Amino acid sequence: MLESACIELQEITDMGHGHDHHHDHEHETAGADVPAALDMSIPDSELSPSDVSRRGFLRGAGLLGAGAAASVLATPSAAQAAGLPHSHGPAGGGTDKGGFKWLSGDHHIHTQYSSDAQYRVIDQAKHGRAFGLDWVVITDHGSATHAKIGVDLVNPDIRKTRDELRDLLTFQGLEWNIPGAEHATVFVTPSKNEVEVLKKFEQNYDGSLLPATNTNEQNEAAAIAGIKFLASQVKARKVDGALFFANHPARRGIDSPHEIRNWRDADPTVAVGFEGAPGHQAAGIPAPNGRGGARGYYDNNPSAASYQGYPLESYRTWGGFDWMTATVGGLWDSLLSEGKAWWITVNSDSHVNYLDQSDRGPDSNFEVNGRYNDPVYTGKTLTTAGDFWPGFYGRTTVGASSWGYKQVMDGLRAGRVWVDHGRLIKSLDARVRVAGDRRGFSGTPLGGVVHVKRGTTTEITLDIDLQDVPNWAQFIPVLKRVDVIVGTVTGPVADKDSFKAPDTKVVKSFEISKKTGKVSISYSFGRLDKPFYVRVRGTDGNRTQPGLMGPGVDPYGPKLDVVGDADPWGDLWFYTNPIWVLPK
Repeated sequence: MLESACIELQEITDMGHGHDHHHDHEHETAGADVPAALDMSIPDSELSPSDVSRRGFLRGAGLLGAGAAASVLATPSAAQAAGLPHSHGPAGGGTDKGGFKWLSGDHHIHTQYSSDAQYRVIDQAKHGRAFGLDWVVITDHGSATHAKIGVDLVNPDIRKTRDELRDLLTFQGLEWNIPGAEHATVFVTPSKNEVEVLKKFEQNYDGSLLPATNTNEQNEAAAIAGIKFLASQVKARKVDGALFFANHPARRGIDSPHEIRNWRDADPTVAVGFEGAPGHQAAGIPAPNGRGGARGYYDNNPSAASYQGYPLESYRTWGGFDWMTATVGGLWDSLLSEGKAWWITVNSDSHVNYLDQSDRGPDSNFEVNGRYNDPVYTGKTLTTAGDFWPGFYGRTTVGASSWGYKQVMDGLRAGRVWVDHGRLIKSLDARVRVAGDRRGFSGTPLGGVVHVKRGTTTEITLDIDLQDVPNWAQFIPVLKRVDVIVGTVTGPVADKDSFKAPDTKVVKSFEISKKTGKVSISYSFGRLDKPFYVRVRGTDGNRTQPGLMGPGVDPYGPKLDVVGDADPWGDLWFYTNPIWVLPK
């Protein structure tokens, strides 16, 4: 067993000793009332002196009030909008675990309605379903052509797909050119207004349609206005929900830390996260069998538009994951340490797929027609294509209360999400609970917040079903190690371009000796001293190195991917979203 629990984290809490044990019972979220100090419907005059003091501290730290919605210290109304506190609903489709339906999906998929893609909507959807997905989002590129006719044209294909594939949830979305930044997935719940909402959004806020003379400040303001527009459409009941995920955030270095924070703060019920790992993973398959390029097409260098504070290492993936996510104590952790609800996903970004044997239909005029003609068989195998079919390699697995579009979006918004590559594991359930609480269905799941009295001992329990069937590359992945990562919640940063969380560390690593069945792990955090969060990752152990913040922070992290030698199948990881533990 790799012992990293000796790392001193006294500033967080008195850490206990993790231990590996097996248990067979299932767990459910324990309902918890929102503490009075956080319930902004209660005036200060009706609070106890201690609650008044706590509220004043939190308000002064910027953790209550404007910009705090859907943070871990949210008001009840904001918490409810973010899917917190968690509750259980009736069983629907998908896989049962821990009281939820775990539904796997992909929120970043292109079709013949994108200028650089080729497949029909039904092609992508059928492949996604065949490769084990429960939900998909069609996200064709924002552009003048797409805004003018593409949003309208793709909708009948999406509706036909919904009718034909009743056991697949097919969302309509688009890939937004964020003004002054990279791309993002934007999607909405199906409704009679879905085309209207997406079309208005794209026509008014897509970066490709804004004046080229815009300043950086004007572009950043337009991005915030776009997110607020989506929130207004939900409030007006045009759609039941709208979500934003920033795509491949570190690829070109143009998503600055302050922009990411500003997107999230513009409306945390809409802007909820970014891709923890990009698509285009097949691009890393070495030649001559593959493209011999960079996973995710992360083969860039800084430009004049890049945020100059980012290190050169940020322009490459690490174990296939974006530097913002893969670096323990890095940008993602800096957001979580503020108490900001900000989640990670993975997906395919499928445009043209590895080993396919088709090409765009002949005589296509995309600029006039807003689409390519249906693809045609060529007999030529695309070994240099950089993408996998949806579900073939990466998946985002969401804990939903039941089967349905709104339920998937609610689960995403609440951060009840874990992600993996190559089907590294079958399923996962993570819970934080008061130590020794072994009641059935107790504990708080991913994305949740645990409120306990100061001095209380808490623990995380993990139930992982190991993989026992071959993945789509025809081998059975073997989980070798699980890491528990803990960081102090320190409140808002003074510098919005901060991308470090110096108190976040790997506090425990478990070597997994079993090859089949279920592994159950518990790790005690000791007595609660200061607020903290915990997240978990796991790996096949094939490629590791100390993290960028040093071996004392992350002794066995993902390895920097080398362009031309980054076989995605030989380097598999899973990551969970966080759970917070706060004193009350």
